[in-house]
Amino acid sequence: MCDYSLEHVESRAAKVGDKLVTTIFSNTITRGFSEVGKPNVAVCLRPGTELVFEDTVKADHALGFFPMKDLGETTARFREVNPDRPHEHHDSLEFSSGKVLLLTRLVAGQRAVVLQLPVIVAGDPEQEPVEVTEPAPAEQPAGQPEEAAPAEQQPEAVY
Repeated sequence: MCDYSLEHVESRAAKVGDKLVTTIFSNTITRGFSEVGKPNVAVCLRPGTELVFEDTVKADHALGFFPMKDLGETTARFREVNPDRPHEHHDSLEFSSGKVLLLTRLVAGQRAVVLQLPVIVAGDPEQEPVEVTEPAPAEQPAGQPEEAAPAEQQPEAVY
């Protein structure tokens, strides 16, 4: 998801393999991810999306004038925090150490790659992909066997 402060920024959903960079978006009070080379388009992550950074993650101090901190972590899972507080930032990263960091604290210019997207839960309207309707297949001539539709492949769960 993209945080509330990015409502007026062009955005798109993340895809596996996306090369991202941490970005300070103009005319906003927040930071997030954009595609490398496209700094004006926010890339929105769903909770559970896994990322790997090129280098250890660095964060700015909340007060700004203290030195930045190297977290010593390179992999993270995107999550949302404090959903009951609508006017606060929610987008964050959770690291294997258990540390949670708001995206707005990430130092700009850090590069990451999307490793894995979360599994979509059937019946959840916020996670369901948009259904695309296809035109009905043409009728088969008499005596022609119908082709079997290919089995739909389910994503493999990775734990």
